[in-house]
Parts: sequence; structure tokens; C-alpha cells
Amino acid sequence: MADKKPNNLMVPAKGGMIHDLVVRLKLILRLMGDGRVNILLKALPVASLVYLFFPFDMISMIPGISALDDVAIVSLGAYLFVELCPPTVVQEHMNQLTAESGSSGSTDIVDAETTDVTDDK
Repeated sequence: MADKKPNNLMVPAKGGMIHDLVVRLKLILRLMGDGRVNILLKALPVASLVYLFFPFDMISMIPGISALDDVAIVSLGAYLFVELCPPTVVQEHMNQLTAESGSSGSTDIVDAETTDVTDDK
């Protein structure tokens, strides 16, 4: 088999599902407002959101499953939009987003002193 390339994600996974979703949404909004992103490419997330509110579902015959095509189309549209944007533009916005989230005080490192407590009874 051919050698596999390492999986370099544009949006690094860290912090949990909700945090990653918020970062992804902020990234999409920033890219939508960036003039370096092609206008036709910006139509992709807009079209996926229009499909979400469109009254026709691809799988409307099966109850309970008809919402899955909406989720699939919206998530695929968001994924393709970020992946098809210029990598340097995406990386620039990701660096800004990670710098903003890092300055909010939420870090994984805690600087503290420890003391041993003995149980004297």
C-alpha cells in the first residue's frame, strides 16, 4: 500500500465537542467575512443552511430519520467550506481564534504548591 500522509486537520481537536463546535462556527463566520475567500465558495455554507429550512427532505418517507439528511448536508457543507478555503487564510484565522481563547484564562496548566497532610489522631 502507499504511504499514508499524517492527518493534518485545519481545526485542531481540543477542549471538547461543544468547544470545537463553537470554534468551527467562529472560523466559518470569519472566513465568510474574509475578502480573500472566493464568493462562490461562500455560497456553500449558505446553500446548506437554505437546504436546512427548505420544506423538502431527501429522506422524508422514514420518520425519525428525515432529520439525519439535514444534519448531514449542513455538516458536509461546513466541512467542505473550511477544507476548500485557502489553507493560509484558514490557518491565520485559526491562530487568531486560539490566541483569543488562550487569553481568556482557560488553560490546562495550574501553577500551585503542594503540601503533605498527615493524619494525626
